[in-house]
Amino acid sequence: MNSKSRIVQALAVLAGASLALTACGQGSASTAPTEGGTLTYWSMWKDGEPQQKVIAAAIADFEQQTGATVKVQWQGRSNTEKLVPALNTNNVPDIVDGPYAKLAPVLGDTGQALSLGAAYDTVVEGKKVSELIPAKYTSISNIKGEDGTPWMLPYSLSSDAIWFDAAKHPELVANPPADWDAFIAELAKLKASGAAPLAADGDVAGYNSLWFTTALIRAEGPGSFKTIASDKTGAGWDSPAALTAAKKVEEIAKGGYLIPGYDASKWPAQQQVWASGKASLILNGSWLPTETGTYAAEGFQYSSFPFPAIDGKPTSVRADFVGWAVPKKAKSPELAQQLATFMLHKKYQDDYGTKAKVLPIRADAAFSPQMDSVKKSLDSATSVYQQNDGVTFPGYVEKVFWPIDDQLFLGKISAAEFVAKMKDAQIQYWKDNG
Repeated sequence: MNSKSRIVQALAVLAGASLALTACGQGSASTAPTEGGTLTYWSMWKDGEPQQKVIAAAIADFEQQTGATVKVQWQGRSNTEKLVPALNTNNVPDIVDGPYAKLAPVLGDTGQALSLGAAYDTVVEGKKVSELIPAKYTSISNIKGEDGTPWMLPYSLSSDAIWFDAAKHPELVANPPADWDAFIAELAKLKASGAAPLAADGDVAGYNSLWFTTALIRAEGPGSFKTIASDKTGAGWDSPAALTAAKKVEEIAKGGYLIPGYDASKWPAQQQVWASGKASLILNGSWLPTETGTYAAEGFQYSSFPFPAIDGKPTSVRADFVGWAVPKKAKSPELAQQLATFMLHKKYQDDYGTKAKVLPIRADAAFSPQMDSVKKSLDSATSVYQQNDGVTFPGYVEKVFWPIDDQLFLGKISAAEFVAKMKDAQIQYWKDNG
């Protein structure tokens, strides 16, 4: 199909899809399709990244079809940090994207994000945006303001899993460990065979902490870690569940399952070791195939299984969002929402899945075969939760939880010492932070 035909087809699609935005919820913008106008977009992606290329193509189509001008700045991962001082000035972008964990402390938790009820009511390719995004994701209260209306519009997902090479371990495809005991048995089996069971880049605190938070949430359900972290008395750390989860991490750290030297590794050394076939398993995010694809062993087949169940509880799965938010001080909030909903057309969602090789938010969008196991896990999950169980208290994760959890995962302290240290540190945190 030539470029002229593609433009005609795109215009036909746009004409058939209502881009009308109707008011929904206090503080949301009400608008109809407009022609022309200018908006500013601060993006977390850098020029040349796969996600940037998808968004740039969508913006070009949007500009051509609406006559609008989008002044996009490809700022990289520091875009939300730059947004903090900007909010006190008149130099505020009309739309910004980023992961929930970074947008929430700056916009969502501070009440400086516009309610996006209008965007969720927009009809795209015959369906409301609220219908295009699976209900299990839009039901997460963290992305909603006090009025119950979402302030964030996700466009892609990430999750985590225990990854392996299906070509080398077909038995894990057919019969992955269903619970913690079976998982430990598998690690022992791999160790006895002379293989290195687990790889881990011990200098990445966010990866290390997955072991504790996931073990706790597997046993106690979504919200359990946030409940403990929210307790200003620190008493939540006295719960048997906290100690049990910590003992699971201690079992991994001190069981001889991790590659020697993981505690002194520098990312991405260990994931490179894993992808080259020198370790069997790694707990990591759904971005791992993209990050390791250039140095994976010949014939490597990416597959994964969920973190094992604990105590027979229903399996919940982590689902983190990357999406858009519109500051309340935006000069063109209606046009910003039009752009966001435009980029949810299937064409661009398919490109996220097949070209950027991430998980698109639309359930009907195409995705890379490398994501098949993670996609199945998300689709079948009875419930979902966000990174760190949605905890975004300023500085808590980075300055309180991660440093102490690192000591546990690196084998420097016991499970009992971990919970005691966390209790003391949390009490002090809430004294300092109200």
